[in-house]
Amino acid sequence: MVAAAHPLAVEAGTAVLRRGGDAVDAAVAVQAVLGLVEPESSGIGGGAFLLFWSEREKKLFAYDGREAAPAAARPGRFLGPEGKPMAFFDAVVGGRSVGVPGALRMLELAHAKHGRLPWSELFHAAIFAAEEGFALSPRLRLQLEGERFLRNDREARALYYEADGSAKPVGTRIVNKAYGRALRAVATGGADAFYRGDIAADIARAVREGAKPGDLALSDLADYRALEREPLCGPYREWRVCSMPPPSSGGLALLQILGILERTGFARAPAHSAAAVHLVTEAERLAYADRARYVGDPDFVRVPLARLLDSSYLQKRSALIGPRSMGLAAPGDSESPGTSHVSIVDAEGNAVALTTTIENPFGSRIMVDGFLLNNELTDFDFAPGGANQVQAGKRPRSSMAPTLVFDRAGRLQFVIGSPGGPFIIDYVARALIARLDWKLDLQSAVDAPNFGSRNGPTEIERGTPYEALAPQLRALGHEVVLRAMTSGLHAVERAPGGWRGAADRRREGVAAGD
Repeated sequence: MVAAAHPLAVEAGTAVLRRGGDAVDAAVAVQAVLGLVEPESSGIGGGAFLLFWSEREKKLFAYDGREAAPAAARPGRFLGPEGKPMAFFDAVVGGRSVGVPGALRMLELAHAKHGRLPWSELFHAAIFAAEEGFALSPRLRLQLEGERFLRNDREARALYYEADGSAKPVGTRIVNKAYGRALRAVATGGADAFYRGDIAADIARAVREGAKPGDLALSDLADYRALEREPLCGPYREWRVCSMPPPSSGGLALLQILGILERTGFARAPAHSAAAVHLVTEAERLAYADRARYVGDPDFVRVPLARLLDSSYLQKRSALIGPRSMGLAAPGDSESPGTSHVSIVDAEGNAVALTTTIENPFGSRIMVDGFLLNNELTDFDFAPGGANQVQAGKRPRSSMAPTLVFDRAGRLQFVIGSPGGPFIIDYVARALIARLDWKLDLQSAVDAPNFGSRNGPTEIERGTPYEALAPQLRALGHEVVLRAMTSGLHAVERAPGGWRGAADRRREGVAAGD
């Protein structure tokens, strides 16, 4: 079973599984296609986190392909002339925001340890679609039309826009031969073809010689290393929930939210009620406050994971939740701190949860050799001094939360994750609550209305039945904001005789398998 954000990517993944590949092989093929057909969200110019469950070994592995700051990066990178943080898009657009891409090195590392099929065979579908063309989808066309900056990149403008600057119509065949050439080089030469060859020179040149130049150097690309980290796991009722550790904050925040809820009256709150939304968003406020205070790259700052997930600490945090909203939560005292998701399970029960990103839709708006470069460095704090300040070689904090859920016997039950920037944590928590607590079927849990708090207003997905909860929530002291909340949850769960998948109807993904 493969659940991902575009039918062509799912087809590529299922084809690899049918040829005898495993979940990691399929993930490589899926990512290669997503970078072509969903370029606003992820690609080889970005980074990713991957969890792999080995059914034979009964062991979970975590791989960190997060982008890294160039060696020349300094804490004041995103401060303006007067020492104040830059406006967001002034920082995003151009070379200043580009981190060293990590996705390919990470996929190569995971494949070397777990893959079955030859690396060179995993790119066939993506190369074919790039060189023969794919149909421009309604979602990509909508993103292109609403995008303000991408037209300024000559390569991207020629690929996606008409002469008058309008996005090409839905169904237009997009032929990206440059991307096909890049993938052919990577397929035959491995990730070194990206990090040390002509592609690396093209990346460094585009970053350093653009209208808003950055400082990424060839040596930064050559020196990049993907990392294996210890997965972060914790209990929730009868389940064991596992996700990514720092530099992602997603796993920690998710486990804190669930752990705090378990220590409140949430189990007695009716599903889809104002009381349930109140308790979930209060727990999220507390988790996001700790996230902002404590989480950064663990190779640069000490992240007190054990303390932040300690039962007594979570009990103390849960006691702060009262009948009215706390509004803005303070971090606890722990010293006594555009994306896509793919879920895959192969025939032997091995599983991959891959969350992959170039950060803002269309990243830095710099296209090189048919792919877009990330703007991941703007995930650092703009103002220096905190755990997530810019430093040379450091990886910015992320919200990505690829997640696996196991039952009491240790059997894998769910694979899930979502895009959504800082909303990712809320989206994954909400979907798990809908499935595990409210017992919705998997597709209904994925499609249920989004809501959450990032330690600010209580945000409700506009146009959903949850809008009717707003008066009750305001009576409980919540500042309620209605907004678009476009999750892209992709999930796979164990079912009698096999697996079932679900793809978020808010995007264009599908789930398919044999």
